[in-house]
Amino acid sequence: MLVFDATVTSEQVVAAFAPQIKGRVFVITGAGQPSIGSSIATELAKASPAHILIASRTAANVDPVLSAIHGIDPSVKATFVQVDLSDHDSVRRAAQEILAATGSKIDVLINSAGNMALKDYTVDKQGIEMQFSVNHVGHFLLTNLLMPALLAGAANGSPYGAARVVNITSAGYQISPVRFDDSAFSGGRAYDPWTSYGQAKTAQILFAYGLTHRLKPRGVVSFACHPGSNLDTKLGSHLIMDDYGDIMPVTRRNTGKDFIFTVGDEPRFKTYEQIGATPLIAALDPDLAAALWAPAYYLQNGQITQPAAEHAYDPEHVEKCWKLSEELVGTEFKY
Repeated sequence: MLVFDATVTSEQVVAAFAPQIKGRVFVITGAGQPSIGSSIATELAKASPAHILIASRTAANVDPVLSAIHGIDPSVKATFVQVDLSDHDSVRRAAQEILAATGSKIDVLINSAGNMALKDYTVDKQGIEMQFSVNHVGHFLLTNLLMPALLAGAANGSPYGAARVVNITSAGYQISPVRFDDSAFSGGRAYDPWTSYGQAKTAQILFAYGLTHRLKPRGVVSFACHPGSNLDTKLGSHLIMDDYGDIMPVTRRNTGKDFIFTVGDEPRFKTYEQIGATPLIAALDPDLAAALWAPAYYLQNGQITQPAAEHAYDPEHVEKCWKLSEELVGTEFKY
């Protein structure tokens, strides 16, 4: 099993696992330029995948990425499908378009779209708080709707881990567990931007655990990744440095524990060339599925590790998160 240090670049990961890319089908959400997803897409293009499909909200932000893919290798099929993850009708329509475009076979799904610490309380079309909606619930629905294609991808490979689902999460999961009794923050009355972000990022990890527990015997595994911090992607462009000072007291209030910036996370900041490395390891390393050991379906700095907060992997929370997500999308998924 290859071991990478914390400074590894996306290019180095792609070079190491080029055979795991050639001829395969990758679906990435939220890969507008510039983003973690766009950096992943353009690096993958260097190793001859069959198809890179980007599902995102705004075509204009994705067009430069598609052009870059074509510039790297014109033989790679590059497709855009419009999706608004906060609109479940849009997600269901996009899932059908993705299944048609991929011929119902997907090898890797990377759930990269997201938002962070929205200052004002906002809900989606269904009434779900917006950070929980975009980071987790929309991806939960899309992933399950694409499962026939992921299972088809798994059928073409090794018994375990032939198909992957990678959720881009954050060390921000430490800020809060999922608020199972009040995920909507009492209609905004109890809203806090960082608590909402922590809830959503925790849910993305719990979803990886729940999906793997259900589908590993059928060849689909899922990982959640903290990619590191980066200022190029503009995820936090609406925030000022003082806003980040709220993380510590909010974490202590919600969990009774301190937020730990450095737990397995040095260097914390990544360059744009490094920011996609850990998700690419999760998507490509053929040894990871065999090395899975509960409770660790989480990666940071290129390494599989146990989350620092038990609320991100507790088996009871895993199942409660799955059930809450099913309730919010109005669909039960049984495997």
